[in-house]
Amino acid sequence: MATLFFSYSHRDETLRDELEVHLAMLKRQGVIETWHDRRITAGEEFDKAISKNLEEADIILLLVSPDFLASSYCYDVEMQRALERHEQETACVMPVILRPCDWRTAPFGKLLVMPTDGKAVSKFPDKDDAFLEVVTEIRKAVTRLKPPEDRVPQPSKSYNSTSKQYVIEEPRSSNLRIQKTFSDRDRDRFLEGSFEYIANFFENSLAELSTRNAEVETSFKRIDTDRFSSVVYIAGKIAAQCQIWQGGVRPFMSTNGIAYSHNASNSGNGFNELLSVADDSYDLFLQPMGMAIGGGQNAKKLLSLQGGAEYFWEMLIKPLQHR
Repeated sequence: MATLFFSYSHRDETLRDELEVHLAMLKRQGVIETWHDRRITAGEEFDKAISKNLEEADIILLLVSPDFLASSYCYDVEMQRALERHEQETACVMPVILRPCDWRTAPFGKLLVMPTDGKAVSKFPDKDDAFLEVVTEIRKAVTRLKPPEDRVPQPSKSYNSTSKQYVIEEPRSSNLRIQKTFSDRDRDRFLEGSFEYIANFFENSLAELSTRNAEVETSFKRIDTDRFSSVVYIAGKIAAQCQIWQGGVRPFMSTNGIAYSHNASNSGNGFNELLSVADDSYDLFLQPMGMAIGGGQNAKKLLSLQGGAEYFWEMLIKPLQHR
C-alpha cells in the first residue's frame, strides 16, 4: 500500500477534503492510505509529525494555490523537501493546481501538473471532473512506484523549526526522554506562548468561518496584550461570543491560567472554563479545570497547544452547530 501525503494551505482545506472523498475507492481497494496535518493528535509535536510523515510518504501531493505559494511552511519546508525526495527517486511528487496562481515559474513547474494542462480545479464547471483526472493519475503513479526493496536508502531528515531547515539524522534511539523539573519561569513562558497561540488560532479560525459561510460575520478584538474577544454574527445577530485572557482569576487568584468567558464584554474575572499549566514530568501541557458543559470528562486531560485551542474553539462554535 502506498502512502500519500497532502501538502496544502489550510485555506484550501475544503478542496482537500473534496479530493480525499474522490480517493475513497483507492483507499477501499488498499491501494493507498492518506495523511495530512489534521491527523496530528494532542501531545504530538507539529514539526516532528509532519517531518516523519513527509519522509515516509510514497506520493506527495502539492495542492497549489495562491495561499500555498505564499505559505513559508508549504513552500520553503514541505515543497523543498518533497522535491529533494523526488530527485532521489524515493517519492513521487504530484502538483495539483487548485486555484489560479503563478505556479509555472515555481520549482515544481517542470513536473507534470494536474489537472490536464494545469487548469485550476476551481475553473472546472464541475469540480468532480477535475478531481477524477487527479485520481486517475494517482492510480497510474502507484503502479509506477519502485518496490521498497529497490529504493536507494537515504539519510533520515527532520525539520528544525529553530534553524528553519532540514537536518540529517544519524541512526539513534527515539527513546530519549528523561524526567524534568519545570521552574515557575518555564511555566509562565509556556503560558504566555500558549495564550498567543490561542489568540492567533481564534483570529484565523474566525476569518475562515466567515469566508466559508456567506451569512456569517465575525469580530476578533485584542483588548490588551493579555485579553481578546471573539464574536460570531449570523444575519447581523450575535450567535456566539467569548472573551479569553491569561492571568490569575477569582476565586482562584493563585491559579495562573488562560480563562474563557461566554461573555465577550466581560469586564471582570468571572469565567466558564480555565486552562492551567500541568506537566507529566517530561513536558508541559494545558489542563482544563472541567467547568464547561460536558467538560468534567476533560478534567485532568493534558492538552497540547493545538488541543487547548480546539477545546476553547469548540465551546464557541458548538452552539452554532446544534441550533
